[in-house]
Amino acid sequence: MIRTSASLLAASACAATLAGCTMVTDMMGSTVTPHSATANALGMPTASPESQGFSTAGLDQLTSEFRGLVDQKKLAGVTTLLARHGKVVHFDTYGAANAATGEPLKPDSIFRIASMTKPIAGVAMMQLWEQGKWKLSDPVSKHIPEFKGLKVKGPNNTLVEQQTEMTMAQLMSHTAGFGVSAVYNDANLSATDLQGMIDKLAKLPLETQPGTAWDYGPSVNIQGYLVEKMSGQSLDVYFDEHIFRPLGMVDTGFWMPPEKAGRVVAIHTYTDGVITGPAENRVATTKPSFLSGSGGLMSTAEDYWRFAQAVLNGGELNGQRILQADTVKLMRTNVISPTAKVDLYGPGQEGIGFGMDFAIVMDPQKAGTPQGLNTFYWGGAFGTWFWIDPTNDLVFVGMIQNLNGSTPTGGTPQTRVISPRITYDALTDRSK
Repeated sequence: MIRTSASLLAASACAATLAGCTMVTDMMGSTVTPHSATANALGMPTASPESQGFSTAGLDQLTSEFRGLVDQKKLAGVTTLLARHGKVVHFDTYGAANAATGEPLKPDSIFRIASMTKPIAGVAMMQLWEQGKWKLSDPVSKHIPEFKGLKVKGPNNTLVEQQTEMTMAQLMSHTAGFGVSAVYNDANLSATDLQGMIDKLAKLPLETQPGTAWDYGPSVNIQGYLVEKMSGQSLDVYFDEHIFRPLGMVDTGFWMPPEKAGRVVAIHTYTDGVITGPAENRVATTKPSFLSGSGGLMSTAEDYWRFAQAVLNGGELNGQRILQADTVKLMRTNVISPTAKVDLYGPGQEGIGFGMDFAIVMDPQKAGTPQGLNTFYWGGAFGTWFWIDPTNDLVFVGMIQNLNGSTPTGGTPQTRVISPRITYDALTDRSK
């Protein structure tokens, strides 16, 4: 990653005098404003808010509202990043990486992104799909023989046959018949490695008939197993070789080397409504035996923006292509039936579909969101979130680190509702 002296100087000067600095252009042609100074210092492409259709005052509100949550001790720290047309117009980091120690959150802090690992695993799967190694219509058992003939739970503790055999498209969209993660707590699927998980699942019945229900369970860990089997590489090596290195994601992995461990943000909890940090922040510094495609990665806001921007661009970033554009379109095409509602924490979500490891805004009005039509997105259990809006050509990445940070009743402010509201209020000229 190249970070020019000119970029650093211009960004540092602007960041140091946020109230007085309005706009600077560095030697690389990027525009540096108070909202983009951090991104510019990291060598990212930047632009002024107005040049990309945003109002500076609107993005000021984005900054102040999230910083206010930190000042009110509702969040320990937060990073927000917004880009349009491939240029960052806002990148703000504020608060603590650990509320117990007061260690400051930094632009290159590393977060446990949990289920934001899933879209990355999905891209890996679709790379192998492009190579002809599998088809959406394939029975899963074609690639995992251990799953041949799995029974389905029936009425009165009975087991029945699958009405139609689970397909790869269903595996990619959480409708293959596996139950939610809690169903498998006693089985301890991650006790050994991915093969050990397959061996355990092969002895358990499906919870529902394939295609009939959307259940958020082990499907993407199964995809991780398939990536290893089809590629002949371990999941960490495959991700690094085919996704991370091409996109310049230098701080993303299943573990962090000791020299980076100090940059990993602590997981916070709430005590009497006030955010608290742990006395010790334990960080994996060696390769884990279970490489979770469902939720095992750590990453930075910049790295995840690189991934999301490549996907928005149709599979390419800075001349490095990881997917074909038509494949990306397929990933954000709904494949679940109208009766298989996306349902994480309550009633099924109206206006939301699901493709290949992405949820999709199929009807913004029904979904109750200002996001553009066909926006696709996901988030992580510790509160990280992102969305990709192809209608308005923008990417948003948000990073926090709370236990149960994604659950509506976990005490964490509704960041995933707040951020779209402010973002689209600030998007005053969509024609640009």
